[in-house]
Amino acid sequence: MTGRLQGRRAIVTGASRGIGAGIAQRLAAEGAAVAIVARTVDEPDRGFEGTLTEIASLIRSSGGTAVMVPAALEDPESRRRIVPIAQKELGGTIDILVNNAAAAFFQPLRDHPSKRAHLTFEVNVHAPLDLAQRVVPGMRERGEWWIVNITSGTARIRPVEPIPEGVTDLDADIHGTALYGASKAALDRMTAGLAAELSGTGIRVNAVRPRSAVATAGALTAASNMVGTRWFVPETLEEMVEAVMWQCDCMPHYTGNIEASLDVLEREKVTVHGLDGRPIAKEHNA
Repeated sequence: MTGRLQGRRAIVTGASRGIGAGIAQRLAAEGAAVAIVARTVDEPDRGFEGTLTEIASLIRSSGGTAVMVPAALEDPESRRRIVPIAQKELGGTIDILVNNAAAAFFQPLRDHPSKRAHLTFEVNVHAPLDLAQRVVPGMRERGEWWIVNITSGTARIRPVEPIPEGVTDLDADIHGTALYGASKAALDRMTAGLAAELSGTGIRVNAVRPRSAVATAGALTAASNMVGTRWFVPETLEEMVEAVMWQCDCMPHYTGNIEASLDVLEREKVTVHGLDGRPIAKEHNA
């Protein structure tokens, strides 16, 4: 553990389980004080394991700092409280914002319910923009810091490369992911636009996606019945988290990028660490 993020304050949304929980744990292991955001406080949601209380306990038991900010990202009134509470509890301006929370309903467009479509864009597009708008003024005063949006390969029309062995439908969109992918495409465009607007301020705005998909419980439940498990090619949670960590500590010139996790690790020859910050793998080499 390098402690390279000592003294920084971070917000991570969707941090009760999966990728978000992993990001929060790793940020804390590197010294950041973390505000973890989700709806699930004490009782698991919809049968999934993981709560804010559990993740906060894990971080604190390892010597890290974590505060819980219960919020529903689809509710503008609820998410309006996130940044003020996080700044108050962590003792200052936010240095790192990771927009990880996502709503994913995988089903064909021809019968996709309007309510779910609106919810998807509210959580996946409006909430990240809302939170970015609320942290940017403080960041601009200090002259730097980082916004990282977690995106998806479904934003692309063609299937994510590399194509799993035996798959030949290269020109077919992944069945049932079009609405979700559209929301992530909007997030990608927003990432690039915000980065351009903040160019020269020292605030880095980037997005990272799994090269294919990380097989978290939530991802498997949402997608496997539509696209099958073939798209979950080998990529560990730790690899995805490592790429996010790199974007949470990148240099000022690296902004406006939307990249796949393993591409980042290979290009930068990054060593993958566990969620506790200890090295677990050799360098990724291009």
